[in-house]
Amino acid sequence: QYQALLANHGFICSMSRKGNCWDNAVAERFFLNLKMERVWQRNYANHAEAKIDIVAYIVGFYNSERLHSILGNLPPSVYERNMAANKPIVVSEFT
Repeated sequence: QYQALLANHGFICSMSRKGNCWDNAVAERFFLNLKMERVWQRNYANHAEAKIDIVAYIVGFYNSERLHSILGNLPPSVYERNMAANKPIVVSEFT
């Protein structure tokens, strides 16, 4: 009934398939990296302080400076600019 209700209102339900733990692997890895690289390294006084710091980390480091091996060791912001400019990007020695 829940799925039908969503469909009737134009929503697409996004859930992992039963027994497939890999459906959410990218999001799980992002949050693990966030916790290991930032959250567990800090002691936040309150929720607001944590939110400010985490947003600053994602915008100021994770997306603009942190190298991502899957993106050819480029930060996501550089990778996106290159894709927008249609520049060829080598993501491994085999491509």
